[in-house]
Parts: sequence; C-alpha cells; structure tokens
Amino acid sequence: MSESLLRALLAPTIDSETRKPVLGHLRFDHAEILGDAGFDRVTVRGKVSFRHTKVRGNVRFVRAEIGGSAEFNDARIEGSAFFGHTKIGSVLSGMPGSVNRRSVSFNGAEIRSVVGFAHAEISGDVVFVRAKIGGELQFNGAEIGGNVLFRYTAIGWGATFRGAVFRSATEVGTLVCKDAVDLSEATFESGVTIEASARAVICRRTRWASTATLRLRFAKVDLSNAFMEYPVSVSAHPRPFARGGGEMAEPEVPGPLVRVTSLRGVDAAHLVLADVDLSRCRFAGAIHLDQLRMEGRCPFAAVPSGIHRRGLWPVRWTPRRILAEEQHWRTHTTSAAGWTPSQSGEPPEPAALAPIYRQLRKAFEDSKDEPGAADFYYGEMEMRRLNRDTPRAERALLAAYWAASGYGLRASRAMGLLLVSMTTTVLVMMLWGLPKDDPKPESTGTLNGPRITITTDTPDPVNPDGPLLKRLSTDRFEKSLQVVINSVVFRSSGQDLTTGGTYIEMGSRLAEPALLGLAVLAVWGRLKR
Repeated sequence: MSESLLRALLAPTIDSETRKPVLGHLRFDHAEILGDAGFDRVTVRGKVSFRHTKVRGNVRFVRAEIGGSAEFNDARIEGSAFFGHTKIGSVLSGMPGSVNRRSVSFNGAEIRSVVGFAHAEISGDVVFVRAKIGGELQFNGAEIGGNVLFRYTAIGWGATFRGAVFRSATEVGTLVCKDAVDLSEATFESGVTIEASARAVICRRTRWASTATLRLRFAKVDLSNAFMEYPVSVSAHPRPFARGGGEMAEPEVPGPLVRVTSLRGVDAAHLVLADVDLSRCRFAGAIHLDQLRMEGRCPFAAVPSGIHRRGLWPVRWTPRRILAEEQHWRTHTTSAAGWTPSQSGEPPEPAALAPIYRQLRKAFEDSKDEPGAADFYYGEMEMRRLNRDTPRAERALLAAYWAASGYGLRASRAMGLLLVSMTTTVLVMMLWGLPKDDPKPESTGTLNGPRITITTDTPDPVNPDGPLLKRLSTDRFEKSLQVVINSVVFRSSGQDLTTGGTYIEMGSRLAEPALLGLAVLAVWGRLKR
C-alpha cells in the first residue's frame, strides 16, 4: 500500500486556514504497508494507532499535530520512525475528552533504524517496553511533559537528548545502549531519576532545576559546566538493572566502574558522588570543591609504582592519590616514565592545582576522614613547592620540610633521617666529642689558724689525640650513645665533653627531637579519625 493510496483512502478534510489535512483518527492496526507511511503536516484530532502493523519503509509524522496518543505497540518498521517538530498528546479544539497520560508507546515494537523526536512536543509519557531499536534514539530539542520509560529495550547505538526540556519527568530510563546517552544542554524542571547502562553519559551544560539521581553502569560521565540548583547524585549501580521481569540484558562495554571524566565549570556544592572512579576526572575550573561529597569507594589517580629512571638517576615516587591534572602536568616537567599524558591540551600549572588539592582536602576533613585528606595535603604542599611563583625562601623551607618528613606525613622518612642523624652524632662524638680521659676532681686545702679551707676543682676536658681508629672503642661508643639518646628526649647526659662535643650535643638536642616529633606526627596523621 503506497502513501498516495493511503491518503486517498483516508479522504481527509482540509483546514481552510492552514490548508493542512485534518483527520479524526488514524488507525492502521494489523495492516501491512509496503512502502513509506508519510503524514507530514497532517492534523489528527484523535489517536494514531499502528498496533501490530508492518511497514516496509519509513514512518513519518513531521510537523504534524496529534491530539490523542500515538501507539505503535508490536509494530514492525523496517526503516525509521520520524516525529520531528510534531505535537503529540495535546487535545485540539473541538475534540471532547482529556489527554491520555501515555502520549507515545512503542511496546514490543521493532524499528530497524532511527527513532527521532527532534523538536517534538509531547505532553505525556514516552514508553518503550521490550522494544528493539536498530539505530539511534533522538530527542534533540524535544519538550516532554511526562516520563521517558524504557523497559527491556535494546537500543542499537546511542540516545541523544541534546537541548531537550523535561517539564515534569520523574523518571528517565532505564536506557541500555552500546554508545552514549547525550543529555547535553537538557533541562530537568522537576525531581528526576535517570538510569542508564551505556558507554558514556554526557551532561555538558545540563541544567537540573530540582533534585536528581543518576544511577549508572559502566559509563564515562562528563559533567562539564552542568548547572545544579539542588542536590544531584551520581552513583554506580552494583548490579544489572532489573524490573518485574528480571535483570535487563546489557551490551558489552569496557570497564566495571562508572568513571567521572570532567567536573569543569561545575558548582560542586550540590554534587554527591558515590562509588565512582575519579582517576581521570578533570577538576580544574570547578568551584566549591570543599563542599563536594564523596561516598563509598571513589578512587583517584596514583603516582607511578616501582622504580623509574629520570636521566641517569633512579627515582621512586611516594605512593599517594593525586589528581589527573597533576599526572598530565608532570609529563611536561619530568623525563621519568609512568605518568599519563593529557589528551585535551595543556594541563594546569601548580598554581592552579594547589587550590584544588586544598579544597578536596577540606572535603575529606569535613567528612571526618583525616587519613583520606592526608594525600591531598601532600599534593597541595607539592604544588606550592613546585610553583615557580612561590618565593624562594618559602620554596626552600618547603623543600626542607619535604626532605625531612614528607610534609609531616612520611614517618619512615623522618625515622630514617633520625637514625642517620643519631648514627652520625654518635660517630662524631666518639671521634671528637668525648675527652681523652674523664677529668678527675682535685681538692686543695689552706690552714688559716684554727680554720681549714678546702677547694675542689675539675680540670677542663682534654681533647682526644692519637689515631682516629683507636678512639672508636666500646667504652667511648657507650658514652656517646648515652649522650645522643638523652639528647633526643631533651635530657642532659651529665657526661663531660670537649668544647666541640658540647656544641655537637646542643645541635643534637635541637634537631633530633624535631625529627622524632615529625615521625610521631606522621603516624598520628594516618591513625586519627
């Protein structure tokens, strides 16, 4: 049955003002159409029904008006189904009754190619149950008054909702597709739950005017410049989505975790992330990161493991969580291998990364996760030390702090330096600090009539002499060790020392207790809650 024959059979009336065909109802249930079914610019006052219909070509309702619902349940369309710039579900003047909440339904339908509702106006729900869509699903620029529901529906490629407006949708999904779900520049005017299992979920410049919950599987999520007026949560769904009929089949997509790839331009004050991978997330440009909430397991990027060569020198990076932007920046500043290069232009400089680390540190501290905040404090201090705009004196102080204890976070480094310092002090004390012999007090008396005056003097310690190896005796080692250990705990050993030994002890009593304190501080920082 050709399109021209269809129009002749329908015998529509013509609107005198718009010159458009006007139909009462349009029913082709259980029919077989050998070619295209085209109804561009047609006005249907009632319902459009293609239930159990076979269409060998395309179905087109472009710039049409459908007052009732459009039902394509169990239809078989070998081409595409287009509803561009079409109004569906709005009861026109002169027709009694009310709008059916379900404006569009494709339950059990099979469409071999694209299903498009670009710039359409749909007053009610759009429902796909156990349908098959061979191509892409398009709702670009559409205005949807109800929900967009998908139950056990396979989408061959992706689903795009760029610029769509959801007036009162409370649910969108569950979208299961091989490619991306694109919600860029879409607007959600009411609280909504979005469920999707896809390769990517793109939410660039998406606007949520109410609360929203995104339950996702596998997807790479791009939230660049998204606008959130109310709390929005992004979480990884642990199991395949299921409804009353069991778990939904999922396409084979790489990666078990949901990965957030960008928060650029996002006000994170209303954002909650749960069980998502942040190892490749770009934070530069986001604001209020100190109010970002992270729950569950949210892994960040890590420094390269193992030993790498930087020029002629082997280097080993201290294990810690870092930002993806730091990885990108270090590929430009170090010749050591293992860092991940940037895929999107020049990375931010340390001056821009330090505030990001500071805000994320505060976010962890506010959630009472002090050990989790430690790595971000380390990253903040690293960026301050490596920032060329930091004054030289401050950079030198930070470098000393880093070398001594890893900014008060590396107990092993502080303890190792303490042991080296104590060993060196013991050795120096044995060689030059202890006198040749312990001075012996000498008493002298004076008889003046019936009175005797006795004076006791202790000679000055005599510097040791002779070969250095002879000074390394067991007795001198024991005395030197007592001096050093007492110095660490701010006590005086009472041992007689040479002039050089006195100054050595003074330096030891100043430096070594500080190293011990840094080691204790680092251990406490990892254990406290």
